[in-house]
Amino acid sequence: MKDVLKTPDPVKMSFAQHVLEEAGIDCAVFDTATSSLYGGGFSSLQPRLAVADEDEHQAKALLLRAFKEADGQEPDLGA
Repeated sequence: MKDVLKTPDPVKMSFAQHVLEEAGIDCAVFDTATSSLYGGGFSSLQPRLAVADEDEHQAKALLLRAFKEADGQEPDLGA
C-alpha cells in the first residue's frame, strides 16, 4: 500500500476517503490512534490514508483536484 495523504484534520481525512470511495478506489486510514496518543504533537505520526500500489497515481490526482476545488489548497500528498 502507498500513502496518498497525511493530515491531522479529521474533516479533510473524511473528505479524502469519500472522494476515493466515490471513484471506486479502496483506501484505509492508519495511525489515527497513535497520533491521538501524543496529541498530534509529532508530524511523523499524523493519520495517513493509503491505497493499493496500482491506485497511487490516480488517487493522488483525484485528491489534488478535489482539494483544489473545495478549498483552493493542495493537500500533503507526498506522504
